[in-house]
Amino acid sequence: MTVSGGEVALMIIAVFWAILVAFLAVALVKLAKVLKEATTLVAGVADRAVPLLDEVTETVRATNAQMGRVDQIAGNVQTMTTNATALSSTVAATLGGPLVKTAAFSYGVRRALSAQQRAELSRRVRTAAKAQKVARQRSMRGRS
Repeated sequence: MTVSGGEVALMIIAVFWAILVAFLAVALVKLAKVLKEATTLVAGVADRAVPLLDEVTETVRATNAQMGRVDQIAGNVQTMTTNATALSSTVAATLGGPLVKTAAFSYGVRRALSAQQRAELSRRVRTAAKAQKVARQRSMRGRS
């Protein structure tokens, strides 16, 4: 049995193909394991993501409800502010005029009383000065 050079070459090529197929089989087995683990990981993420998304949805609903309440409260506060401004204007218009008139009247009365007291004091001072002058003149006449 003689083996020609072409047959040896074919055997070597067949061995290399067998080795290559073995390496590819190992690589495919490892790739299959990686894909299986990736599938498991994605399934786990999906299992966790669905409840998380449900929680987020519920939180957004609750937040929207609270925002509606806050909008209502803000509207009520704005209405109260408008009412307080109107009330303040009404009080100022109703009491402002008479209050200013009362203040002006009391100021006038104080000035009048003050002027009257000054006039009275001035009259008393003049009377006292005249009395002292007359007393000095009498005492001067009595000495002469």
